[in-house]
Amino acid sequence: MSTDRLERFLAFSAEATGYSRYDLLGTGEVQTYLDAADTAVGADIIDQLLDGFDAAQTTAAQANGAQARASLSKVLRRDLLSDARLGPVARNIAKMWYTGIWFVLPHWWVDAYGAGERNVTVTVSGNTYIEGLVWPTIGANPPGAKAPGYGSWALPPRIPSAQPAVETVAPGISP
Repeated sequence: MSTDRLERFLAFSAEATGYSRYDLLGTGEVQTYLDAADTAVGADIIDQLLDGFDAAQTTAAQANGAQARASLSKVLRRDLLSDARLGPVARNIAKMWYTGIWFVLPHWWVDAYGAGERNVTVTVSGNTYIEGLVWPTIGANPPGAKAPGYGSWALPPRIPSAQPAVETVAPGISP
């Protein structure tokens, strides 16, 4: 599998989830999720999605500063998320990162575009449940895994503040 393709998938996933590349890499599931998406819908559709994301980044880069970020969000909604073929796949990838589950695509989508051999609702792997982004998002540990520690039940839950994710990248390297 191409490192470039994996990096493109990671960049798309960071934008789709709102988590940094660093956080997504920390789950150890980037390759697992890319493989799951390829198996469910086919590598050609994922490549089209990544090409669309690249085009959205190029379009958004023409704006300056904070407008570029807002522009990327707008272009993604307009060109990818609302696209009949790519939108359901893009949304499924975001949900997969949060839950560790690939959800079966709608029947109308399968009838129109076909699907891969594993377009079924399935937990991608045992580890994806544990590493799902839902847990840090709600400030909890996955039940049955990653125990919070002895006596942690004695304290009220800690609700994280709603702060934007900060991406840590080397100077000159775009996220």
